[in-house]
Amino acid sequence: MASLKDIGVAAGINILSAFIFFVAFAILRLQPLNDRVYFPKWYFKGLRTDPVHGGAFVRKVVNLDWRSYIRFLNWMPAALRMPEPELIDHAGLDSVVYLRIYLLGLKIFVPIAFLAWAILVPVNWTSTGLEIAGVKNITSSDIDKLSISNVQRGSERFWSHIIAAYAFTFWTCYILMKEYGKIAAMRLQFLAAEKRRPDQFSVLVRNIPPDPDESVSELVEHFFLVNHPNNYLTHQVVYNANKLAKLVKKRSKMQNWLVYYQNKLERTSIRPEMKTGFLGCCGTKVDSIEHYTTEIDKLSKEIALERDKVTNDPKSTMPAAFVSFKSRWGAAVCAQTQQTRNPTLWLTEWAPEPRDVYWPNLAIPYVSLTVRRLIVAVAFFFLTFFFMIPIAIVQALASLDGIQKAAPWLKPLVTVPFIKSFIQGFLPGIALKLFLIFLPSILMMMSKFEGFGSISSLERRSASRYYLFSFVNIFLGNILTGTAFQQLDSFIHQPANQYPITIGTAIPLKASFFITYIMVDGWSGIAAEVLMLKPLIIYHLKNFFLVKTEKDREEAMDPGSIGFNTGEPRIQLYFLLGLVYAAVTPTVLPFIIIFFGLAYVVFRHQIINVYNQEYESGAAFWPDVHFRVIIALIVSQLVLMGLLTTKKAASSTPFLIALPVLTIWFHIYCKGRFESAFSKYPLQEAMMKDTLERATDPNLNIKGYLQHAYVHPVFKASLEDADEEEDGMSSLKWETESATVPTKRHSRRNTPLPSRVSGASSPSMLDGIKNDPES
Repeated sequence: MASLKDIGVAAGINILSAFIFFVAFAILRLQPLNDRVYFPKWYFKGLRTDPVHGGAFVRKVVNLDWRSYIRFLNWMPAALRMPEPELIDHAGLDSVVYLRIYLLGLKIFVPIAFLAWAILVPVNWTSTGLEIAGVKNITSSDIDKLSISNVQRGSERFWSHIIAAYAFTFWTCYILMKEYGKIAAMRLQFLAAEKRRPDQFSVLVRNIPPDPDESVSELVEHFFLVNHPNNYLTHQVVYNANKLAKLVKKRSKMQNWLVYYQNKLERTSIRPEMKTGFLGCCGTKVDSIEHYTTEIDKLSKEIALERDKVTNDPKSTMPAAFVSFKSRWGAAVCAQTQQTRNPTLWLTEWAPEPRDVYWPNLAIPYVSLTVRRLIVAVAFFFLTFFFMIPIAIVQALASLDGIQKAAPWLKPLVTVPFIKSFIQGFLPGIALKLFLIFLPSILMMMSKFEGFGSISSLERRSASRYYLFSFVNIFLGNILTGTAFQQLDSFIHQPANQYPITIGTAIPLKASFFITYIMVDGWSGIAAEVLMLKPLIIYHLKNFFLVKTEKDREEAMDPGSIGFNTGEPRIQLYFLLGLVYAAVTPTVLPFIIIFFGLAYVVFRHQIINVYNQEYESGAAFWPDVHFRVIIALIVSQLVLMGLLTTKKAASSTPFLIALPVLTIWFHIYCKGRFESAFSKYPLQEAMMKDTLERATDPNLNIKGYLQHAYVHPVFKASLEDADEEEDGMSSLKWETESATVPTKRHSRRNTPLPSRVSGASSPSMLDGIKNDPES
């Protein structure tokens, strides 16, 4: 186990590495050559251009203004200077609420750390539990003298830990409730003030029942004209255009190469040539421009055939559609109500905004989603527990004993005090960090296989699994000993009331490991985040070897979004560690506070200057954040109960039983009080926004605005050339036409009948509809 000296060495190494990263960032960001890497968001907004320096070529690459290097840390106050309302306009509510998770950590842990160090640390330090003969634990370290491990068994001093646990719980719940209310108010205000967007008027309809008499498009139009006659406007069916999308993407790459060679011809006046073999290294030499022109023509014909096939083949039409309404009120009614007697058909939900749609998954039949999610659940279970085995091996090899066993010839080297401290205090954390580098990609692949139809839902599901994986493998996996299946077998064969005791016994002994992990993953990780070494290298490599056009340069510098699927679960792990160790080993808290403070500044800078959010969900993820903090709070209470049980504090332990009950009640209260603001849209708000819009823009062509909003991207190019006059006439038609609904169905009524396959509304609602050609 690492001692205070080992922790100090690890802290020194991490502080030094973080300082080096910050200095390197401060220097690199000032160079004109790197401007697009460190300020890409301003380029995408069109508010920044490449720095221009006259004179020698070196001035275009290196910043020679020595005065700018004196102020190399001015990015920190600049990151904090932008007010929150302005930041919401600049980056969106999702990004701002993501930052508030770090603020939430500071609000919770700063007062908790002050109370713990003022009360619990003196109580622990002045105890003598580790010095009593026969009780001294050979694995204890200096840190344990500051923890609950140093309190004698059966001591009355445990009452201070119980009282502190109540104080920590009440404070955490108070801050959570205030923040939940604040975020809910911010979301409602954001939605009320938000500009017009297609998703405000649209719903996604899935599991549309088949009908032998009508196509999916005709059935959708018929159903909504009958059941939403005053609000339905237009719709767009979902096609299985995945193959077509691949062809279009391939043609786009070829067109990019064609532009490159055409530009090269203009610069050199020499016809460029290329080889048609593997990677251009072998094969027949041909004229590059003619080759790509021919290939693009072939692909264009193939794309045209595939487009016709997709639009005309009924098998390519999925039983799903985006349906748009004349008002936000009409969309809210449809999205938040059951459409038919059969609750498994005509399922409606709010449509994601067009940027947020993950089109490949909309082609998955709805009936297969349940099977897919079962398969992924089983796969994730085995991934979680099988991953424990290599993690345990890596952690063992990264320890002092593991290195001496694996490589005995290194024994003289690892006994050197500095190297020994480095191995015990730094190496296990970095080994675990490196081993988990591919996990986010694996979890995202699982979420895509499940069939979620939006990028935001994919990221939220990946984040949920990442947190569960971290809880099992990083938290429990490093606390308990043995292989994964030994742990699983142990948990299966022991009574449920023994779980807190088993975990609680091991918790204090792992405090030093988690401190080093926080420094490696937290401190150094955040410093590496702002340095952006990987994006910097990739951008320059692409810019030198692959960039052929301005479009290529924009793609090369695009940093993507903030990465909610990896960032939020990591934050939640620190909430878990902080709440668990607050009453057990308060030494951990200062390291966590430093992480939250540093991360808040760094990510504020990144959100302002770097990350370009792919979508805007209006902070729909906050209930997940709240729930995971509640879980961490309950785990901390159970762990303390188990630990006190091992300390023979049976008379005081029952007083902790009320804490999990109160915490669960608090969560139920917050869920009922605030969660609806994140899943439903108030009809009152929708009506107010519709009324205001009609007053300020009475001539708005809403049909023209919505008609092509949810067309698959591969079809949009051809639709953009549509006749605008026809759109205007069609909009007038939709405003004035009657409720009479033509249909091809061979039945006595002009509505979907429950007796067939649709399970639609009661026929009694439709008796007044006339002009049925079949009646």
